[in-house]
Amino acid sequence: MTTPDTARKLFQTAYESRYTWDKNFPGYSADVQVVQGAEVYTGQVRINHDMSIEITGVSDQQVAEGIYTQLQDMVTHRQRISFEESHGNHEFVLGETDNTDAVEILVKGNSIDSNYKIRDKQVCQVNRTMGRMAFVIDTYKSLDTGEGYIPISYQATFRNTQTNKVTSILKFEDTYEKIGNYYIMTKQVVQEYIDDKNTTNTDFNYSNIVLN
Repeated sequence: MTTPDTARKLFQTAYESRYTWDKNFPGYSADVQVVQGAEVYTGQVRINHDMSIEITGVSDQQVAEGIYTQLQDMVTHRQRISFEESHGNHEFVLGETDNTDAVEILVKGNSIDSNYKIRDKQVCQVNRTMGRMAFVIDTYKSLDTGEGYIPISYQATFRNTQTNKVTSILKFEDTYEKIGNYYIMTKQVVQEYIDDKNTTNTDFNYSNIVLN
């Protein structure tokens, strides 16, 4: 097996080891509570079969947009898209193996290149540069559902590519529960750090989850 074939196979195995919702996923509705400092916001969310998202009843527009962004990120990772459809035209380059036995793989896409690290058939790091901003996402813990893995403890580090200065760090702790046949996020805690100081903590809590 050639080096590009090895890189492609390693990445494909990790990609297909993720937990995703199958084509029968009906969507769901839930109550949402957002706690940020002393502020508490409530409302309702709905994710439809086509993966579209609806947010209602949240009094603060900025908070509603934050919920939407969070759910959009989650849905993107749970949506089942074949490897060929997602990465079929990409080029894969095998990199070094670090001291944790994580293998680096460069994925060259149509418009952007990404560096990944893979360990134990899971993506444990994503490194991407977009103009003046670069980010690294490190996964520290995953939930093994028996049908694939879900990252539940991870950190996103953002930096300015011109100054190389870290602009912010976001630390995530996610909780999933099995509702019917599907694993659904019930909680996410986000801690934001700027200049090594914890500036903001936000809790997203989802309850009364009902499949559509």
